[in-house]
Amino acid sequence: MRLLVLGAGGRGAHAYAQWCLEHPDEGRVVAVADPDAERRDRVGDAHAVPATQRYTDWRQALATPGPWDAVIVATPDRDHVDPTLRALELGYHVLLEKPIAPTPEELRRLTAAADGSPGTVTVAHVLRYTPFFRTLRRLLDEGRIGELQGISHVENIAYWHFAHSYVRGNWHRADRSSPMLLAKACHDIDILRWLVGAPITAVASFGERRHFRVERAPKGSTERCVDGCAVADTCPYNAERLYVEQLAGINGPPVTVITNDTSPAGRQRALRLTDYGRCVYRMDNDVVDHQTTALRFGNGVTASLVVSAFTAENTRTLVMMGSHGQISADMRSGRITVTPFLEAPPHVDGQRPDSTLEVGAGSPGIVDEVIEAFTGHGGGDAGLMSDFTGRVRGRLAGADVGAAPTSLEESMESHFVAFAAERSRLNRTLEEV
Repeated sequence: MRLLVLGAGGRGAHAYAQWCLEHPDEGRVVAVADPDAERRDRVGDAHAVPATQRYTDWRQALATPGPWDAVIVATPDRDHVDPTLRALELGYHVLLEKPIAPTPEELRRLTAAADGSPGTVTVAHVLRYTPFFRTLRRLLDEGRIGELQGISHVENIAYWHFAHSYVRGNWHRADRSSPMLLAKACHDIDILRWLVGAPITAVASFGERRHFRVERAPKGSTERCVDGCAVADTCPYNAERLYVEQLAGINGPPVTVITNDTSPAGRQRALRLTDYGRCVYRMDNDVVDHQTTALRFGNGVTASLVVSAFTAENTRTLVMMGSHGQISADMRSGRITVTPFLEAPPHVDGQRPDSTLEVGAGSPGIVDEVIEAFTGHGGGDAGLMSDFTGRVRGRLAGADVGAAPTSLEESMESHFVAFAAERSRLNRTLEEV
């Protein structure tokens, strides 16, 4: 598969293009577009892309048909729709990074155009491709806990990840990207829909920007972490500690998000000149830092989705409650526990079994957390790329290839639910979907 990659950032370069280097028999990057010359050339050099196929933006790349078979759209959120429309117009199959579109109007514009195009859109809802969630789906289908009644799902963003992406980073303002729930958790909504196997019919959501506000700034804090902040040693959000000390051995994301020069001097310069060195309490961020959403499905199942900045680890945890048992699962560790009720006799006061509490035992270090957060998605990125390139290869060969697990049609619902959740949060309403 010959691929054009639009956007040489964290996802375009370090997830999708990197997969091609690891699987050269399945996919090959033959063209790249990015306004940042250094990032563009880093991808171009790694993949031996000729200079004539290194473009400054998607418009230049898609001005005419090119020598590629499919297009990966990994541009910023607000620039997803137009390049996808143009690629479809030229007849290409598209892998589109989530979210599909930042507004309902843009989403409808894209879906209307896709209906009449020979090309297809596969959305990067990578969770459906992970062994972890596929196992959970299999356990439900096997009836291991009887009939599913409800799910408690928590998206633990991790304090450092939230500060990087949603306070200082590209998604810190909804008007420049999208609401936090859509940007971060549209594929969590999608995976819940997939696990339950029924449409979402009603949504209620609560959340706000509660902590990362100027009035919460500690006494003695400064505009930047490197300005002599009096609480630098005790602040968990100290940018200098994160990017220069804790991530000293990381030369990819998230360090390459703040600077192309990952030397100690380059990192220090970025902390002095970019938002990534600013105090988290003194940014112009406006997205929520904790949000709880209640979902009701057409078959009567209910679910709660909690998305929070205030967690120690970067993971997804679930409790799936059935009529005859429960499943507890942690994506970071990969641990899945199935407990049939017949094997869990009741314990009343005075008869509780002995238990131990392990604090921090086996917890991953922050470097491991970073690597997992910005690459892989528990095998989902690789699964997505393998599925996408395989299906496009089959279509080009004239085979009867079905729709992708995360086709545009399959993925739209999660976005309309996220839009409904944002209306509910802002207006304090129960929203029908």
